[in-house]
This record gives sequence, structure tokens and C-alpha cells, in this order.
Amino acid sequence: MTAARFLDIHLLQTIPYANLNRDDLGAPKTVVYGGKTRTRVSSQCWKRQVRLEVETVLADPAVRTRRIVTAVAERLVTRGWPAELAAYAGKQVLMSAGKSGIKTEKDRDKNDISSVLLYLPAVGLDELAELAAGYQEKLQAEMGKKTQKPVLPIDEVAAVLSSRNGTINLFGRMLAELPGGKVEGAVQVAHAFTVHSTDPEIDFFTAVDDIPSADDHGSGHMNAGEFSAGVFYRYASLDTAGLVDNLDGDVATATELTAQFLRAFLAALPSGKRTATAPNTLPELAYVAVRSDRPISLAAAFERPVRPGLEGGCGEPARDALTDYAAGLHQVWGRDGVLLDGHASIDGKPRDKGLGTQYGSYPELLAGAVAVAYPGAAV
Repeated sequence: MTAARFLDIHLLQTIPYANLNRDDLGAPKTVVYGGKTRTRVSSQCWKRQVRLEVETVLADPAVRTRRIVTAVAERLVTRGWPAELAAYAGKQVLMSAGKSGIKTEKDRDKNDISSVLLYLPAVGLDELAELAAGYQEKLQAEMGKKTQKPVLPIDEVAAVLSSRNGTINLFGRMLAELPGGKVEGAVQVAHAFTVHSTDPEIDFFTAVDDIPSADDHGSGHMNAGEFSAGVFYRYASLDTAGLVDNLDGDVATATELTAQFLRAFLAALPSGKRTATAPNTLPELAYVAVRSDRPISLAAAFERPVRPGLEGGCGEPARDALTDYAAGLHQVWGRDGVLLDGHASIDGKPRDKGLGTQYGSYPELLAGAVAVAYPGAAV
């Protein structure tokens, strides 16, 4: 049997009045596609929420930060270290990271921060503090010198900063400063975009001051925000073989990470303006394909903007457009690389012509895909 290599997941999700992902001016992000402006949510935005959900379920968080110095110092202060020595120990962690170390800069509060954004398991911060704690006397002696050298063991510091958890193995890490620190991401996530054109709306709002002055007949605050709504196409692809490689051949862990990633990709929602709009929807359609050839996005199904149906709404026309495009693509490209494909949708309408086997629920669909992606592994 041909081995599985990629697992593609395609979603259609209606988002009501919201602003999940803002640009530098506070407006919903956009993209011009097919000659029309669409509302867009960046891959970084949605991917972060997916990562956090996976880490919450697995109870194995990671941190992406430039504040390693502060994080290590705080842990040492709780051990009774003087604040100045603790901060120096944190700085020494960066000085001792690899042969050349990692440079530091000053933030606006004059605190030392790393010149690059580091990404490591959260438990690594405790390990770095524990490592520094064993060199307290040497750190104290070195701190007073005019020319300072790394005190902490370079290989051990590098090992902690290069360590991984589940989401680092999924999403990868760029760390040129440390040999062995780079991790090739197994997951690709596309920018989500509306399948139809959109025109963001301006919302003028006021906040009433509950303790107004005698001559105050207006509001305590006035402002305006921009919002949008629409049906979004979302797509991600997971390199199953690459994930197994990242895990040194651990298929069982790869299976669990894949299952949790798919569930989180379905459920996760960016938090932008969430309390003001509560856009807490779920996808209306999911299509999953396990492939042996290459990842294939179906974004081109919506290069021509979807038009509302006769009774209004773009949800059903979008589901039909995705089905028709997938059917045409299967015809011209072939299905030799498809080991399994299937769909589930809120309307229960069979779409086997383009979207493969119909499943009764998302959990059944995802479990079936994972079982084919990792044959023989427990799902």
C-alpha cells in the first residue's frame, strides 16, 4: 500500500460581525483575490490560537519570548537570590548559548532582552534557572569583572534552548543562532479569506460615564471601530512523514499530535475583539484528504467570488462551489494520490462527487483520516 505523506484539511466557516485580525490601523485585514476585496485572517493569527489549544489539551505549553533574562531571574529571586545577581544569571544564559552566544538588547524599560525571539518548552525556563543555580559562586565572581565571559556550560544551555515539545514539532522553529535549534515545521497553514467580496463597516460607539458632571450631557468616551462578516475558506496541510521524522520515528506521538491538531484547527478561533462581538461559530463543512503525492489547496474554488443564493446567504453556494471545484480537480489531476478523502457538513447533503465519503460527524471524519495517515496506530 502507498504510504501516506500529507493530510489536508479544508474548512468553510461563517464568521458574523467581527474583527478577528486587525491591521496596523485597526481595520480587518484584507486581500484582493479574483479582482475583489476579501476579509482575511492571517495564518499567524489563527495558528497561534490552534497552538495554544493543543498545548492546553496536552498540558505541555511552550513559550515564544525575548524575555529569557527576566524569566530566569524571577525564578532565581524566588530562591532567595539578590535581584542583581539573578538578572546577571539570566543574562549569562544568553551569553552561554552556543559558541557565540545570543546578543542582548534593551527594551523600553531598560531590561535586557534577547536580540531574537526564542521558542522553547515552558519547562525549559525552570531548567535554565536550575542550571544557573548550580553556578551561583562563579556567577558572583564573574559579575564584578570588567571583561566578562560565559560561565554556564554552553552545551547544556544550548540543549535546553533547543529542546522541543509537541507544538514545536508540529509548527517548527527558526533558530539560526544555535546549531540543532532549527525545526522544520510539519504544518502549513494558509491565510483564511472570505469566499465572497466584503466591505468592512465602521461602527461608531460611545461609553457612558456613570458619574457625569452637572453640565455633561454626552458620553464619557467616543470612538469608531471597523468590522466585517462572511464565509471563510480555511486550509492547512500536515506533513505526516515530516512529523514522524521530527519525533525520531515515534509514530504513537505523531498520531496523538495529528489528532489534537485537527481538532484544534476545527475549534480554534482568534481572540481579536471577541468580547465585543462573540463570533463563536464552528465550521459548517470540513473536507479532509490523506494524500501520498503532495498537498493541494482548494482556494482557487473561490477565485470567482461566491454570490448569495436565491434566498440569500453564501454558505450553501460556497459548499457547492467547493464540491464542484474538487470534482473537477480530481478529474484532471486524478485520484491516485488520494488514500482517503471525506467530508462532513452541517446540512448533511452528500457531496461524494467531489469531497469523498460522507461522515456523520467531525469526530468520525477526523478519526478516519488519522487511522489512514498512521495505519496500525491507536487513534
